[in-house]
Amino acid sequence: MEKNRMLQEAADFIRQNDRFLLVTHVQPDGDAFGSTLGFAHLLEALGKQVVIAAEEPVPGKFQFLPGSNKIQICSSISEKFSTVVALDCGDFRRLGSCADLLLPDAAVLNIDHHKTNDLFGKANLVDLDAAATSQIVYDLAGFLRVSVGLPMAICLYTGIMTDTGGFRYSNTTVAVHRIVGDLLEIGVAPYEIADRLLETLTWAQAQLIREALGTLQRDSSGQVAWIAVKRDLLDRLGARDEDVEGLVSYARNIQGVEVGILFREKEDGSVKVSLRSKYRVDVGQIALFYGGGGHARAAGCSLHSSIEQAQTDVLAKVSEWLAT
Repeated sequence: MEKNRMLQEAADFIRQNDRFLLVTHVQPDGDAFGSTLGFAHLLEALGKQVVIAAEEPVPGKFQFLPGSNKIQICSSISEKFSTVVALDCGDFRRLGSCADLLLPDAAVLNIDHHKTNDLFGKANLVDLDAAATSQIVYDLAGFLRVSVGLPMAICLYTGIMTDTGGFRYSNTTVAVHRIVGDLLEIGVAPYEIADRLLETLTWAQAQLIREALGTLQRDSSGQVAWIAVKRDLLDRLGARDEDVEGLVSYARNIQGVEVGILFREKEDGSVKVSLRSKYRVDVGQIALFYGGGGHARAAGCSLHSSIEQAQTDVLAKVSEWLAT
């Protein structure tokens, strides 16, 4: 089977090397952190040395993950690495500035589940049927006969839970539930993780929801809804970029809406666009058109334009998809 061949390729890559740089995509989400830290625990169980890098500090809501304190900002690392593992990255561009840590001839193991993955690694473990990259790391641990301890289990559960939308999305398969059952038997407390990531709001987040919903609009067909969050709103409320995550669901979840979109002004003047769909529109392809990526039902990209122009451009592209 192709999957077993890729698992063997990844296993050989690990066995043949002793020290690894682990990186994930820009603006990491729960699966990015969960799979990366879960893989770090796997390597350490095999006696390997690990350096973990990310573009930005770990958001507060993910700092409970075992090993998160070991993640370094890539700009603070002077060393260049010859052996690298990229997790949850649909293509090499998604490494962002962490790509600067690679030697020109660096060997890369690419572990991912995005349908847009272009197999950029020397070794590739890409499973398009997996709900999350954390699910692939779990499979690899089993292939390597590495016992999954509680720290690794917490990380992998977090990745799977977040990429399945709390087990609500269509990628919540029988295989997902079987793996999650195993992780619960190891000792993961699902209610604690759900409380941290799905249920708890800071005061700034609550204020942000109140004001952001005031920007909620819907197109004339009723199939597209969007929210726009400008930088001055975040600054005024003392909200962080991570506080914006999840707002897009308010647009998507409206009855009759097929595509929900969140437009957010970033500090550098660009606009982060988060796209979610229900059934028909492949928002991953829309994000890819603008240099981003993701999945058919959840994707994102950044546009270097005003937030008004970004809305005009992306809404036109979504309308094209709805018309097909």
